[in-house]
Amino acid sequence: MTKYGSFPGARPRRLRTTPAMRRMVAEHRLHPADLILPAFVREGIGEPVPISAMPGVVQHTRDTLRKAAVEAVDAGVAGIMLFGVPEDAKKDGAGTAGTDPDGILQVAIRDVKAEVGDDLVIMSDLCLDEYTDHGHCGVLDAEGRVDNDATLERYAEMAQVQADAGVHVVGPSGMMDGQVGVIRDALDQTGHENVSVLAYTAKYSSAFYGPFREAVGSSLQGDRKTYQQDPANLRESMRELALDLEEGADMVMVKPALPYLDVLAKVADAVDVPVAAYQISGEYAMIEAAAEKGWIDRDKAILEALTSIKRAGADMILTYWATEVARGL
Repeated sequence: MTKYGSFPGARPRRLRTTPAMRRMVAEHRLHPADLILPAFVREGIGEPVPISAMPGVVQHTRDTLRKAAVEAVDAGVAGIMLFGVPEDAKKDGAGTAGTDPDGILQVAIRDVKAEVGDDLVIMSDLCLDEYTDHGHCGVLDAEGRVDNDATLERYAEMAQVQADAGVHVVGPSGMMDGQVGVIRDALDQTGHENVSVLAYTAKYSSAFYGPFREAVGSSLQGDRKTYQQDPANLRESMRELALDLEEGADMVMVKPALPYLDVLAKVADAVDVPVAAYQISGEYAMIEAAAEKGWIDRDKAILEALTSIKRAGADMILTYWATEVARGL
C-alpha cells in the first residue's frame, strides 16, 4: 500500500456528513398521510376531560371532536379512529349502546362526517368493551366466558349501524374468531360494499394498554388473555393474518407497535394489502413521562419511535401525536 492508499476503502460516513446529505439518502420518511389520529368522544360532558395517564389527550365532547377532526384535516392527517365512551348507566351485559343508532359512537361518526366529509378517512372501533358492564369485548356465556359466536352476531349489528352513520372503515378489535368474515358479510348484505375492514390481525394481550382503560372508562373484570394473543407468539399472528385475508380484510394491523416490530415486519413482508400499526397508550405515556422528567428529548423520541414503526413496514400508523407530528412534517 502506498502512502496514498485508502484504508478503509469503504466509508459509509461519507453519506452522513451534513443534514442535507442525511435527508437525501434517508431510506424511510414519515408523511402526514401515514398518520391516523385515535380520538375518544364521551357522552354527557360539557368540557373535554383530560386523561391523566396520557398528557395532552382528552375525552372529547361532540363539539371538540369536530374541532379535532378539522385540525387533523388541516395538518394533512389521513384518518381518525373514533372510540365512543357512553355513560355508565347505559352499559349492560350485551353492550346495547354499541348498536344503538343514537349511541355516542354513531352520533360522533355522523358529527365528523358532517364536519369534514370525505376529507378525512373516518374509522370506527368495532368492539363491545366500551359498552359492556363487565368490560369484555363480547357477550358472556353462563359460565362467564366470552361467547365467540354470540359476539359475532353483535359485531354484525355494530358494523351495520356504524356504516349507516357514514363511517368509511370499521376496525374490529375484539379478536373473535371469524369476525372479519361475519362483518364483511353484514356490510355487503346491507348495501355497504364500499365500507372497508381494517382487521386487528395481531392484537396482543399487552401490559401497555393501561392508560387506554382510563381513556375509555373501562369496566373490565379479569383479563382478555383467552382472546387476545400471547406476547410470546409470532407464528400465531401469521395464522391470524391468513384467516383475516381469506375472510376479506382490506387492511391489516399489528397492535401494539414498538414491542412487536418483529411481528410488524413479518406481516408487512407477507401481504399485498396496506399494513397499519397502532402506537398505543402505554407507548405514548412512556415517552411523555420520560420527557416530563427531562430524561429524553421528547420531540426527537417521538419521531424516532414513529420512524422505527415505518421502517418495520407500516404503511399507516395510529398515533395520539398524529396531528402534532403532521404539522411538524
